Amino acid sequence: MSIKNKIKTFFTMEDDYEYVDEEESMDMNDPQQQQTKKSNVVNLTAMEGPASKVVLCEPRNYNEAQEIADNVVNKRAVIINLQRVDYQQAKRIIDFLSGTVYAVNGDIQKLGDETFLCAPDNVDVSGSITEAFLEENEEHNKGW
Repeated sequence: MSIKNKIKTFFTMEDDYEYVDEEESMDMNDPQQQQTKKSNVVNLTAMEGPASKVVLCEPRNYNEAQEIADNVVNKRAVIINLQRVDYQQAKRIIDFLSGTVYAVNGDIQKLGDETFLCAPDNVDVSGSITEAFLEENEEHNKGW
């Protein structure tokens, strides 16, 4: 290549690329093209994330507390019924789950005498059953 050609290519802005506009004709009877077209469709509900789940647990001893805590860590709300556990083990379970809920910025609420709700941070809990239960008992005791 001569110096003249080098200078010419240096100062001219010639693209080495060729742009070709091609139009594709879509034959809707062709199953392969229909499949390609369908793959471009995005399901918006799938983008929102998995649906929240509520897990019901009825532990029989303290050893099951880890399984309950795993559900809370995996963003699932858990309702715990402690009727089948003696008082000391139930207290240990609630202490352990309170720490787990705190670690994930969640919320723990007492729903009844031996029933608790452990909710992770992705679950909003509004209201309180305990307060409504206490108010109802107070009104009942007044003679209503």
